[in-house]
Amino acid sequence: MIEDIDLESESVLQAKVASVARAIYPSLANKRVIITGGGSGIGAGLVEAFVAQGSKVAFVDVMDDASHELVERLTPDAAYPPLYVHCDLTDTASVQQTMATLEDSLGGVDILINNAANDDRHTIAEVTPEYWDERMAVNLRHQFFAAQAVVPAMKRAGQGVILNFGSISWHLALPDLILYQTAKAAIEGMTRSMARDLGRSNIRVNTIVPGNVETPRQMKWYTPEGEAEIVAAQCLNGRVQPADVAALVLFLASDDARMCTGHDYFVDAGWR
Repeated sequence: MIEDIDLESESVLQAKVASVARAIYPSLANKRVIITGGGSGIGAGLVEAFVAQGSKVAFVDVMDDASHELVERLTPDAAYPPLYVHCDLTDTASVQQTMATLEDSLGGVDILINNAANDDRHTIAEVTPEYWDERMAVNLRHQFFAAQAVVPAMKRAGQGVILNFGSISWHLALPDLILYQTAKAAIEGMTRSMARDLGRSNIRVNTIVPGNVETPRQMKWYTPEGEAEIVAAQCLNGRVQPADVAALVLFLASDDARMCTGHDYFVDAGWR
């Protein structure tokens, strides 16, 4: 089992992100984007991808060192340097205040990416009422309240995009993730409801469903043999990278996807 992931591992994975040639979406230039959990892993790949499109990006996280390092790395080549704000997403009042602050800083909000989550393993027997509430706060509640906070700005602008992150885990019924999978299943239902309620305001809402993405965090959970089992269960060889997820997110956030709403979009190499 891989126990420790150092900064060099993160750098190697970010190099893989940077090495993938991206499509350019003119409609994303100057768009105001908020990303939750943007300091590392998939979130860092999303921040980098939107910055490369010439978007005005703000992101929140609790990992200050990694987030500041990301800002420092991206700033020299950015049309708009990304903005990082520390925010504990389990604190709903803080989520609402932070969204208002970022809206003011960006001059509005065009795109919200609800990426942040935590997939700590747990058994049924270990779940207490307190742990239930904490897991729902980490993985579900903040997505709703972040969206609620930015909807008025999107309505004033006459358009908007909200992309909620789900997970393939509950589709596969993976073990020891019952609360995480409960929250992630609920996100797909929430997306459907939001898309219906917000569609006449020209606000599109979709769910991104990643497979097993090669990030330092995911590497903690799998032995080389476990990784090989995942690849064997996929239709495609290779590991899904943050850049692969970002490619799907960029498309769904762009005007090219103007008629895409209310659905789940998988990027999982056909893992079944």
